[in-house]
Amino acid sequence: MLKINELFDLSHSMAGEFLAGFTWPWEALPHIKEEILRLIGTLPKDEYHEAAPQVWVHNTVTIAPTASLAGPAIIGANTEIRPGAFIRGSALVGADCVVGNSVELKNVIIFDHVQVPHYNYVGDSILGYGAHMGAGAVTSNIKSDRTNVVVRDGQERFETGLRKMGAMLGDHVEVGCNSVLNPGTVIGPGSRVYPLSSVRGYIPPKHIYKNNGEIAEIR
Repeated sequence: MLKINELFDLSHSMAGEFLAGFTWPWEALPHIKEEILRLIGTLPKDEYHEAAPQVWVHNTVTIAPTASLAGPAIIGANTEIRPGAFIRGSALVGADCVVGNSVELKNVIIFDHVQVPHYNYVGDSILGYGAHMGAGAVTSNIKSDRTNVVVRDGQERFETGLRKMGAMLGDHVEVGCNSVLNPGTVIGPGSRVYPLSSVRGYIPPKHIYKNNGEIAEIR
């Protein structure tokens, strides 16, 4: 359940066709920037405008005056960029999303209907349709020893070859407030993370990660 087609409904992202070309979600991370640049050339210019250099936003997007946006980036319809948000570039944000107060995004694909509303850092990550990160929840995208990130599923190890990788959240994942998603975290669709958790490795779909490391099936 670590594969792209098992984590995400690709119809809910402008990057669906792009992601379908990979098996594992982390394989897409080094190519997000070039895909955004390609997509910019396909945007209907009567629906999108360039709000900053290489930052294209749908005409229905709301952007607070104190938000900071760097390209390349695309922001989909009806998305709200709130005060103090910082989009550092290489960010593809879907439709009907919330990028909230003091949230920082960098090298990410955010599917439609995703909420990162308060004090979140999301870097080198993919957030599936309808995912939500509670206040203060962050992705940690680099190991303290600076070695390449390995995704672990029990005793199985997946060598990503990447020095930077945050988290892959499947569709409808809920992450509790002030949780840390350690490098290489993959959370299956419909799973939940308790507040104040330190998460690593793989969580299967429709499970709960409790802050003592226990994982229980949702019943």
